[in-house]
This record gives sequence, C-alpha cells and structure tokens, in this order.
Amino acid sequence: MKTIIFDFDYTLADSSKGVFECINYALSAMGEQKSDWKGCCDTIGLPLNIAYNTLTGNVDPERESEFYGLFVERADQVMAESTELYEGVPEMVEELRKREFGLGILSTKFRYRINQILGRYDLMGAFSAIVGGEDVEHPKPHPEGLRLLLARIGSTSREAVLVGDSITDAKTAHGGNLPFIAVLTGQTGHTEFKDFNPLAVLESVIELPNALEMVRNQSFKFWT
Repeated sequence: MKTIIFDFDYTLADSSKGVFECINYALSAMGEQKSDWKGCCDTIGLPLNIAYNTLTGNVDPERESEFYGLFVERADQVMAESTELYEGVPEMVEELRKREFGLGILSTKFRYRINQILGRYDLMGAFSAIVGGEDVEHPKPHPEGLRLLLARIGSTSREAVLVGDSITDAKTAHGGNLPFIAVLTGQTGHTEFKDFNPLAVLESVIELPNALEMVRNQSFKFWT
C-alpha cells in the first residue's frame, strides 16, 4: 500500500454550515420549503441533483438544474470560508507524507473549491491529485473518478486504499477493487459499514497513521 485516497466532506473537513446555507438559499429562491439542519447534512457528498430529489421528493431535470445553479452561485460566495478541516488533519497529512504515501482526494465537491479550502491551510501541494465533481461525467459510487485519480497519481488499485465516511464511499471502493477504511465523522453509523468489510472503522481520520501501521503488521482486526 503506497497510495491513500480520501473523500473530502465529513472525512477531512466539515462543510455542513456552508451546505446548509447554500441549500436553503437555492430552495428559497425556487419557492421551495427550506430544509432543516439534518436534512441538509444527510445530503452532503451526494451529487446536487440527487440532493434536490432527496430534499424535495421532486424529480424534474429543469428544477434540478435550477437548484444546481443557485447552489453553486451561493457556494462561490460562502463555501470556502465556511468549511473547516477537522482538528489534526494538517498534522495527519504531514505525517503520511513523511512516510512517503501518495495522497489524493476524490469528491463530488468541485476541485477548485477544495483547492480554495486547502489553500487556507497551506496544503495546496500536499495531495498528488484531486478529482472533483467537474472532472467526471459519472460521480461516486461510479468508479470513473477513482480510475482517473489513480491514473493521475500514477498508482493502481492494488497499491491504494480509500478512506471515507459514507456508504457511497464504501461502494466506490468496492467498485474499484480497493480496500476501504471508514471514518465516523459523517452521518453513517458504525454497523452500517459491516457489509463492506472495511479494513478499519475509525472515530476520526486523524487515527489513520496508527491504523495503517496496525493493518501493515496484520495486528488490527475490527470485526470479530
């Protein structure tokens, strides 16, 4: 294992404040009922059309497109500044780089926005490649983005592990024939990952360096 691929939202960073603001900005402008906090948070990591479907129960390509445009309009104003990396993430990233892991990010979030957020933490050069929502035709869990990211890094599925917070991330890893490590900083509970046989389930991504050592030494078993 020499490559670590991270999801972004709820894995490395908390964007819930910005997402809540952008969703309700878009819904309000469209004359739709605003969503509560949990409803918004449950859509984080989903493509925006699916988020709209989930929040409103409405499947309408024109309305989905309108929601998309309004969300992005507001996100360009507030998202980068309202998103925070989890405490300890910059130090964790630096530790993994010292161990000479190649690092990548695979997200439905736009790549340019991820770069804006990383720039606030002086981490712009820490990741070998980032694939965001604007880079693919088919978002996660489709393996298109994963394949693209591995190609950009110069790695293979046999050399990589995917770290994420959601069932979508687990399905992405499964579809790309990668091992999966789950973190519990999102909206998915501990036992929900069991069917995907993760290498580990961690309370926080900052536990990753130690967990990787245990996996490497074959001394870490999560499921008993």
